[in-house]
Amino acid sequence: MNKTIVVTDSTADLSQDEVIQYNIEVVPLSISIDGQHFTDRVDITPKEFIMKMKKSSELPKSSQPPVGVFLEIYEKWIDKGYQVLSIHMASELSGTVRAAEQAAQMASGKVTVIDSRYISKGLAFQVIEAAKLAQNGSSVNDIIKRLEKVEQATHLYLVVDTLENLVKGGRIGKGAALIGSLLNIKPIAKLENGQYTPVKKVRSHSQAVSFLVKQFIEDVKGKAVKGVALVHADGRSLANSIKAKIDELQLFDPVSVEETTPVISTHTGAGAVALIYYSE
Repeated sequence: MNKTIVVTDSTADLSQDEVIQYNIEVVPLSISIDGQHFTDRVDITPKEFIMKMKKSSELPKSSQPPVGVFLEIYEKWIDKGYQVLSIHMASELSGTVRAAEQAAQMASGKVTVIDSRYISKGLAFQVIEAAKLAQNGSSVNDIIKRLEKVEQATHLYLVVDTLENLVKGGRIGKGAALIGSLLNIKPIAKLENGQYTPVKKVRSHSQAVSFLVKQFIEDVKGKAVKGVALVHADGRSLANSIKAKIDELQLFDPVSVEETTPVISTHTGAGAVALIYYSE
């Protein structure tokens, strides 16, 4: 039976302990800001990036890993007798999956590329599940079937605290951002089928907490909660408030609170928080 190695990208927001424990290969994206280039989570930390982003007048840019980098990693594991299962962030949000697919076509062994349709811990849920199954000797086909169920059971809600990055990215006009800021509007969106869909506008963190906790309760009702995580871009206070309310429900432990990758912070702006969970 062939051994299987799980490969993913740095937007999965995996901890170093998880990478080591589950033997996961992480391919980093890159970020450019004010003429400087960084490798995601390698030579710049989330906190350092947030500080640079707040001072910058331009929206930072992220880039997917080159095809050659994927191919080199695939060949390294193929030479060791592994087949590769490469699981990545939603194709609607990045060209990472396409780069991985191109490398897979060039590889000398079996490489299967999966579009998780998620990002951050939504991607990590699938990656860790795949790695566990791979360690237990499951076939790639069986792992893929399991990942489809995890994807369907996952929910990701994002609270945006500032409209600044949306303005810098040309997604909304400065006038709309000014109105939103004056009204303290904080949009909440759901990531579904690889795309963000606005679901609610709130005017305070307390309203955001109430909405997200209520949504969480509705989504997991009558089900076993398998994973809950909060990730933030300099938004720990809001993330901790959501965690406290979810902890009170005593449906899952531990609910983690972690800083997200600079690649994600680039698009959400400072203060953003995502609540991500899955239940079956």
